[in-house]
Amino acid sequence: MSRTAVAGTDQPVDDPPPPVPVPVPAPVPAPVPAFSGALEPDRAALATHSAETERLLAALPPRPLRTPPQQDAAGRLFGTARQTRRAFLALHTDAVYDELTERRTRYPRLRELIRAAAAYFPGLVPTTDQMAAENTLIQAEKDGREVDQAIFCAAVLRSATAGRHLIEAMLRPTPRALELLPGYRAEGRVELASVLVERRGRATHVTFRNAHCLNAEDNRLIADLETAVDLALLDDATAVGVLRGGEVDHPRYQGRRVFSAGINLKDLRNGDVSFVDFLLGRELGYINKMYRGLLTEPGADSWAERTVQKPWVGAVDSFAIGGGTQLLLVLDRVIAEEGAYFSLPAAEEGIVPGLANLRLSRLTGARAARQVILGGRRIGTDDPEFRLLCDEVVEAHGMAEAVERAVTELAAPAVAANRHMLGLVEEPLDLYRTYLAEFAVVQVARSYSEDVLAKVERRWQRSRDRS
Repeated sequence: MSRTAVAGTDQPVDDPPPPVPVPVPAPVPAPVPAFSGALEPDRAALATHSAETERLLAALPPRPLRTPPQQDAAGRLFGTARQTRRAFLALHTDAVYDELTERRTRYPRLRELIRAAAAYFPGLVPTTDQMAAENTLIQAEKDGREVDQAIFCAAVLRSATAGRHLIEAMLRPTPRALELLPGYRAEGRVELASVLVERRGRATHVTFRNAHCLNAEDNRLIADLETAVDLALLDDATAVGVLRGGEVDHPRYQGRRVFSAGINLKDLRNGDVSFVDFLLGRELGYINKMYRGLLTEPGADSWAERTVQKPWVGAVDSFAIGGGTQLLLVLDRVIAEEGAYFSLPAAEEGIVPGLANLRLSRLTGARAARQVILGGRRIGTDDPEFRLLCDEVVEAHGMAEAVERAVTELAAPAVAANRHMLGLVEEPLDLYRTYLAEFAVVQVARSYSEDVLAKVERRWQRSRDRS
């Protein structure tokens, strides 16, 4: 500390101590409103509570710059806001959904539904601008606003009325497929960014072409696959759909076909795996369309009259990991090359393997399903259980011939009707709906959990070091 002289004397004195900073009080969340049960006043109360929460959040730095106490404060704000949304939806889910769909006369897709919810019920879900800002960040730096989207989606799916209607909305053809359909019917070929769709005889062959990442799933591939599935189901000349991975660029598999490496973990780390378009959208979209059919006549009485359904064949080269294996669980015939393997590395990745928890035990039994999902067991062509997941194992050069045999058998007229009836027994619609409601919340929570963020960061760092 420096010393100075007192004016008019030679007596030195200490400088005054620096001012002690006054701690900024942590923002205190507004309490959860006491909702009345009437929609309009509760809508206003939700909007007011949300606006106050956002005002307090705006006073804090962005997540990467927050101190631990500031991050704790942000966590309390988000937590109370989420309690408020849950309380509101517990009273008004069906009324909200009816307003957004004009009493279920409209069939908005998931993204459109959420966008409408943000506009008509302020504070219920994040706005488009809030999501756009969050999507510029890597996963670890986000506040997890997708959790709020999941709360809304789960509430809708829990409702037998709204949930069934949303499922039907997501089973309708996409606008892009309808635009491409005339050309596909005429030419029998459409090239999408990550998928090739081509008709050969009575089959539409859908080939994954995400070559740079071992045909791993990302937002683009999910969108392209839904378009491809729509085209196959809408094309009158197609009786059977075939899924196969194309050749990849990876040095270890250079020039070889690979079925699928599952979710692109690099994209997950970078914050590029969307809850709406990927985590929930793929389950409600193209995978469910393959299993339950494409909804083309919403007003018809029976499900069989309302949908177009066709059998599907999977041709597995090299391996089917994660989402690749999940996909095989809804197919009618699976053919694998000698030496291929299936795995669901959920325990390692830290996330839920889609609907495998619902579907795998039907094929393998409960013990094997737990070994695969909880313990990360890999099942190869030499394992006895492989035949529970696969109908035929062939040498690599015999794959094309085996696929053609399967197409011929499955093109029989009664196959589509019987697969529909099997599906009614194996996975009733309400079982699927209630599973998805829980899955929506659990999966998005896992994608923001500390252990998952640490794992994907380590993998990303290792990949950078190798390059």
